[in-house]
Amino acid sequence: MFFRQMMDDKLAQYAYLVGCQKTGEALLIDPERDIDRYIDVAGENDLQIVAVTETHIHADFLSGCREFAERRGVRVYLSDEGGADWKYQWARECDAKLLRHGDVFNVGNIDFKAVHTPGHTPEHLSFMITDRGGGADQPMGIASGDFVFVNDLGRPDLLESAAGHVGAMRPSAERLYRSALQFLDYPDYLQVWPGHGAGSACGKALGAVPETTVGYERRFSPALKATQEGESHFIDFILSGQPEPPLYFARMKTLNRMGPPVLGSLPTPRPFSSVEVAKIVADRAVTILDTRPDRDNFFRGHLPGSLLSSHNKTFPTIVGSYADPEKEILLVGNEETVDQIVRDLVRIGYDHVLGYVSLDVFEQYQRDGGRMDTIESIDMAEFERRVADHRHTILDVRRQTEFAERKIVGAQNIAHTRLAARVNEVSRDKPILVHCRTGERASAAVSMLKRDGLDVVHVNGNFDTWRPSTGILSDHPASHGV
Repeated sequence: MFFRQMMDDKLAQYAYLVGCQKTGEALLIDPERDIDRYIDVAGENDLQIVAVTETHIHADFLSGCREFAERRGVRVYLSDEGGADWKYQWARECDAKLLRHGDVFNVGNIDFKAVHTPGHTPEHLSFMITDRGGGADQPMGIASGDFVFVNDLGRPDLLESAAGHVGAMRPSAERLYRSALQFLDYPDYLQVWPGHGAGSACGKALGAVPETTVGYERRFSPALKATQEGESHFIDFILSGQPEPPLYFARMKTLNRMGPPVLGSLPTPRPFSSVEVAKIVADRAVTILDTRPDRDNFFRGHLPGSLLSSHNKTFPTIVGSYADPEKEILLVGNEETVDQIVRDLVRIGYDHVLGYVSLDVFEQYQRDGGRMDTIESIDMAEFERRVADHRHTILDVRRQTEFAERKIVGAQNIAHTRLAARVNEVSRDKPILVHCRTGERASAAVSMLKRDGLDVVHVNGNFDTWRPSTGILSDHPASHGV
């Protein structure tokens, strides 16, 4: 049996290519939309992808299953669990095989058994994998999707907190509890191949190790240990401390259920000249994503209306939280990264990539006297002085759980991933000091607020180790071991 875990490091997402080396056939589990990379890996290993499946209706990226069905004619296997509200609306278009709990299908000499594991979502399936070609008559592992992660379980609150289904959170946690008890009945040796690793917003404490076993999780997972105290304790544990989901999750959930748009070939943005950049700036008709890595350079000078969306692991979260997916996009940054940026964008449904401004052209635009904007960034000492003068609004864009532990008296808290939807709640009668823990989340937030016309100042420094001399904190950091 051929087995390859393929990772998207920005979304911390795993897809799995599982192939029968005797027949040359392969199944792909949980693909993203840019399917050419999976096809290339299969071809390099003398395999053909003849079937695709996914564990559930995803919220953090657009699925590539429909892309394979429409463009390559492969077989599609989708969940038929979860009730009427959680059926795939596009399944009939591609003649998908719908799976219920216990159904088995094979690709070559490998068996895949669907196991209904609801909780993260109502329709969620995991897949028991048995390598009959290798002589096995029992599963060697389970592709657990967003059900079991290393050291965590998939969060059951997203239907309510991200997709807006009021009242769905607790029933989902109850279903997850029952699924967890079922998981604990599996043998210790069974390998577990999760859908995400550390950095994903689909859980609160995912481990960075790419795979695990039932025995290891039984012994060390805090979420599974919480089941030992009963259902009520487990529900309280699993629902507490979950991070605020990015705004784009609701859109991904809807599109993946109704049918992700077929991408076809990747967008091919063209290079823009300095003169063309000036026209774009004047028109203000496109979204400008400034992907440069150094936020200080951005603060010293950027194209008016730009969003600071450095091309790092936070890139999809920032774009998905602050940018309109229907508007055309102009990129600013290193020309060599354009192809990967395009892939990162289409994976979350941003397909209208018009062009890019290379660093050389950006510098030429500056030399030509083109319009630029700046943002003031201050250190923690200056932050303390300005907080004390009571002439500023303090906006804390950390998570609610962080805010609850240590905060500035009178500060307003809106997590950076939810800020665009709540920007009207931010007071505009005074300049706004925007801070987070280290300045990274605040840097993206101030760029969005600046774009929307607010008077903002970025706070650069480590909030956790900050020791103000005046009593402007609601508690003392030492009480939290900082």
